[in-house]
Amino acid sequence: MKQNLLKEIEIGSKNALVKKRIITHYIYNGSSTITDLSKEMDLSVPTVTKFIDEMCEDGYINDYGKLETSGGRHPNLYGLNPESGYFIGVEIKKFAINIGLINFKGDMMELKMNIPYKFDNSIEGLNELCKLVLDFIKKLSIDKEKILNINVNVSGRVNPESGYSFSQFNFEERPLADVLAGKLGYKVTIDNDTRAMTYGEYMQGCVKGEKNIIFVNISWGLGIGIIIDGKIYTGKSGFSGEFGHVNAYENEIICHCGKKGCIETEASGSALHRILLERIRNGENSILSNRIASDEPITLDEIIAAVNKEDVLCIEIVEEIGQKLGKQIAGLINIFNPELVIIGGTLSTTGDYITQPIKTAVRKYSLNLVNKDSTILTSKLKDKAGIVGACMLAQSRMFES
Repeated sequence: MKQNLLKEIEIGSKNALVKKRIITHYIYNGSSTITDLSKEMDLSVPTVTKFIDEMCEDGYINDYGKLETSGGRHPNLYGLNPESGYFIGVEIKKFAINIGLINFKGDMMELKMNIPYKFDNSIEGLNELCKLVLDFIKKLSIDKEKILNINVNVSGRVNPESGYSFSQFNFEERPLADVLAGKLGYKVTIDNDTRAMTYGEYMQGCVKGEKNIIFVNISWGLGIGIIIDGKIYTGKSGFSGEFGHVNAYENEIICHCGKKGCIETEASGSALHRILLERIRNGENSILSNRIASDEPITLDEIIAAVNKEDVLCIEIVEEIGQKLGKQIAGLINIFNPELVIIGGTLSTTGDYITQPIKTAVRKYSLNLVNKDSTILTSKLKDKAGIVGACMLAQSRMFES
């Protein structure tokens, strides 16, 4: 495959920009005929035919043969050539990383979940992350030169346009994306972890044509991803979605952001962890009581497992968190009037234990005329939303303007 198009896109030539739009169309819509594509692109059929012929020759587009129709001429169906390039997504978790590889069509080719990695916001932690990514690449059976981009999900304040991370791995004047590119030897983009989860769910999850969506990521922290009119909303500097740091409580609990009273201090995985420890130490019982009494560290995943084993205390705390969160989500629904609210992140794997209290509180605290437009669903991709989103962002960032 010729790499000329990628160079042309970087330069910004007129023809390359049209081809870029064609690739973006196929990313979002799958295969289509030249006639349908010309309508979508608002270009003449001969013009689109010329571009498609060139892109077939360069290896980016495949002719998938005749489309079956009820009568008349059968038009040819065109789509992305899966072998023309590959994209890697990396998701950083608190105690592990996930790495995935997709082909040019967006099919997941390789996926490694829960590779042990203790997150440490240091140069050593960054170097260890790069080592794990390079180990993953080394074992791939594909042509390594066809890896076109790597997207890394980072928590906190991230500007995907400039490539700067302001919360994690912020050690140099250069953008983190450039630092990673230097260490990995490939083009690298970065984005916020919740935004990546939102995009993954939008592209391959429970979204069925909805264009105005709020994704609520209830993991160790709390964040939201926002999609408006089918496009991810990043805000001026890429900092949108810091829902967990809205001041909502008159408590004295210091959030990891340094302020008191954040939503995250009462409605998040870290809040669940803290409240469970407090209540067990105050004499309440759980299947985790002995572990906590002996000062053994308890992970969030272990608490979720206890909830799903019907541990009464853990269920009670999760339901209380759901009620608190539902009240705050009601405010988001009043402001954004979304078609769909997706509950995702680690705590969403408790299912109805958290979603039912959320739905009850939303009905109670939001305007009836507004909330009747909004469906609340649990993430379909569950723990894979972030890594699917990372891979899909690695691809879309190459071709979206």
